[in-house]
Amino acid sequence: MSENSSFQTLSDVNPRGLRVFVRADFNVPMEHGVITDDTRIRAALPTIRELVERGGRVILASHLGRPKGREDAAYSLAPVAARLADYLKQPVVFSKESTGPEAEAAVNALREGEVLLLENVRFHAGEEKNDPELAERFAALADLYVNDAFGAAHRAHASTAGITAHLRAVAGRLMERELRVMGAALQNPERPFTAIIGGAKVSDKIKVIENLLEKVDFLLIGGGMANTFLLAQGYAVGKSLVETDLVSTARALIRKAEGSGKSLLLPTDLIVATRFAADADHRVAALDAVREEEMALDIGPETIARYRAAVAASRTVIWNGPMGVFEMDAFSHGTRAIAQAMAEVAGTTIIGGGDSVAAIEKVGLAERMTHISTGGGASLEFLEGRVLPGVESLARRSS
Repeated sequence: MSENSSFQTLSDVNPRGLRVFVRADFNVPMEHGVITDDTRIRAALPTIRELVERGGRVILASHLGRPKGREDAAYSLAPVAARLADYLKQPVVFSKESTGPEAEAAVNALREGEVLLLENVRFHAGEEKNDPELAERFAALADLYVNDAFGAAHRAHASTAGITAHLRAVAGRLMERELRVMGAALQNPERPFTAIIGGAKVSDKIKVIENLLEKVDFLLIGGGMANTFLLAQGYAVGKSLVETDLVSTARALIRKAEGSGKSLLLPTDLIVATRFAADADHRVAALDAVREEEMALDIGPETIARYRAAVAASRTVIWNGPMGVFEMDAFSHGTRAIAQAMAEVAGTTIIGGGDSVAAIEKVGLAERMTHISTGGGASLEFLEGRVLPGVESLARRSS
């Protein structure tokens, strides 16, 4: 989807009495059948509750994990049905099929305001292949399609894209918020507009950096990926994680920023250690003082101060990727400092999925952010400016 694609939402339909197929994202982490983080379930509740209150006959569908197109009890959504029932304070019927006689009977038995959860759609090999016949079977269960699964919107699957060939399609409240908040930030941000990009590898974020460089006023680079940029500047980075085949790309991005008058901020000091371990001895090192046996595991205090100042001066901030190995306390200071700086911004703050979400949750500042994306890979592709099939199909099938 382009940033200005139009789509309809729940506000544009009357679901009363309709069979409403809601594609949610219940791809939650589990251990031995126990949900360990239900953030994505909670994120779907506004859409489900609204449909219940407005008299829809709610049919929920989702994938979970990668069962490779076959039934696998380890990937059953049954625990999700139980958790949903707790939150909704009403029964959630669970169908052990997502198509076929059992699913059809369960749908037919639904009354207005009742909720049904279908089994994992990826138990069908045709789901990830966007099989037209499977998409048609999903569609036959319903009168209206609601896509609330932004986290799966970058995949052209039967339940995210193919189904829209047969049903009117609108965005759920979570999908609507994801697209409107991030779309507005990319298309018409309040300035100064700052993006903070971290994580391990440049290769994961090249297209994000290229797209954002054209839009932002400040671009801050941290995490392991910063090492490749430092190498491009001629600094030795010891045993640090680096992608030598992307040094020329990093150099070109630095030149692009300089040529366009954008401020590309790179670390000016680092926290280094000789071992990748939580208890490793570590020190602050200037860029020209990293020894051969050392590796960079976080940004240093001088860099933190510069980055915090840039964030403090901003009115729109997007963050994707930690500044260091934040899972280890000794190397979490850069990430924590960015989170704290964002919490103080008097404007729009967006956390762009993945490890950034885990980091912001860990420091207890999630509620201070304007928006936390549930998207992961979808968030990245959106920030790259790429078309998301699940969103494109909404824009095409809203009438």
